[in-house]
Amino acid sequence: MSEKANQIALLLAPTVQALGLELLGAEYLPAPGSATLRLYIDVREDERESRSVNIDDCEAVSREVSAQLDVEDPITGNYTLEVSSPGVDRPLFSLDHYARFVGESAKVVLKLPQDGRRRLQGGIARIDGENVVFTVDDAELAVSFDNIDKGRLVPDWAALGLAPEKPGAGAGRKPKAGAKPDSRPGAAKRAPAKKSKSKPNQPAADKPRAE
Repeated sequence: MSEKANQIALLLAPTVQALGLELLGAEYLPAPGSATLRLYIDVREDERESRSVNIDDCEAVSREVSAQLDVEDPITGNYTLEVSSPGVDRPLFSLDHYARFVGESAKVVLKLPQDGRRRLQGGIARIDGENVVFTVDDAELAVSFDNIDKGRLVPDWAALGLAPEKPGAGAGRKPKAGAKPDSRPGAAKRAPAKKSKSKPNQPAADKPRAE
């Protein structure tokens, strides 16, 4: 996370925790005229086997966090607040997150190039002190966690039963009744709420966000 995103996450984590949820991390994306604050939440560790984040959780977090942001005012100017579940390509914000998903595949962006690359994709082999050891091209590569700018899991689409079919394989098949397309399976998201600092405490009407 960026320093700004980390500052906001530390500020909001107790509020999310009070709702019985966990704030995994935050993304702060500044842009001319407006910024985006994206929060990723999950259920508590002891509930992960029985349930996952739903839209009601996102709505509850959005309400409480919006009120806190209006009071604390950590962001100058206009911004859009988004609250999301981690989804199957979940972001990895801490060393503990990488440790939890040892054996899974991830893609990361580095702050500084290492071995001539700033982007890499490979299996999370193990955690070695403050390093995350990846298996890349059949070789191990140790990366300091402090040098990781951002990281995400790479879903095993075949294991999830969502691998794309070969051309022509689905010809003549009808979709199952009630089936709906979903570009990010497992993700529960709230439509973004736009905040304007010129009109404090007056969020604009929510608009659905194309996923």
